[in-house]
Amino acid sequence: MQHLLTLFEISPDDLKRVLQVSMDLKARLVAGDRPPILAQHMVALLFEKPSLRTRVSFETGMAQLGGASLFLGDDVGWGKRESPSDFTHVLGEFVDLVVCRAKSHDRVEQMAGFNAVPIINGLTDLCHPCQALADVMTVQESLGSLEGKHLTFVGDGNNVAQSLALICAMLDMRFTLACPEGYEMDSDWLARVANAYPKAKIETVNDPMTAVTDADAIYTDVWTSMGQESEDAARKRAFASYQVGDKLMAKAPSHARVLHCLPAIRGQEITDEVIDSSQSDVIRQAGNRMHAQKGLMVWLLNRPWIDKNVT
Repeated sequence: MQHLLTLFEISPDDLKRVLQVSMDLKARLVAGDRPPILAQHMVALLFEKPSLRTRVSFETGMAQLGGASLFLGDDVGWGKRESPSDFTHVLGEFVDLVVCRAKSHDRVEQMAGFNAVPIINGLTDLCHPCQALADVMTVQESLGSLEGKHLTFVGDGNNVAQSLALICAMLDMRFTLACPEGYEMDSDWLARVANAYPKAKIETVNDPMTAVTDADAIYTDVWTSMGQESEDAARKRAFASYQVGDKLMAKAPSHARVLHCLPAIRGQEITDEVIDSSQSDVIRQAGNRMHAQKGLMVWLLNRPWIDKNVT
């Protein structure tokens, strides 16, 4: 059974096919065509964490594909009222796909291990593959190609950064993380990426100014993620010189695009002037969450349609 938990589960060719399908479905939507590719299919959104983009993009995307969705919160008792195995297998009797947004990646891995229903990781503490899909789709739209492009992430080596490092390795892109000492990506994750993609071009530096000098895309995220609130003061001090503002953008190429996975704390990790500038793709990037996830859901649930309609 096919799952999408980290992006390690699929090949670079699979990834490129998902992106191709996503682009095709977006073009169809713009043209007014909403084919019911997943008619009578049901996706369950099993969320432990708050969400705007992930929830709305999956619900709207599934509706546009002719299917339906169910939002499952704390009231369903995931991991509380019955064994994880029973919970997952029963859910698999009712729905065709489950999107999990969990505090711990282990819980999503456990659910997928039962192979009762395809699982998509909608965000965990380890990685955020759906965000990365939308991110590279946005870069491709803006710059025309992905191979050889340089994406620089200015900020914490968090779950988003880790997914970006992996997806860049899969697509022959360069990835640079600019962060203070002590806020690097997980070493085990990087070792896993290097093992799977020995030619990956991934580096970590401490100087954000030099990190963006040849960047094609400059990405940032909040300095303090959900669950790290007790570290907020220390993080603000550590990242004070890592703001994506006019001073940093002056060091970057004029063609560089600006990305942020949102929500943003304007005036902290990014300024109003940059996030609202002509170089910013942030709003389209957010919109591409839906388009990328539509491509992913169709690839998971109706590949015969893809083979017949997407060339």
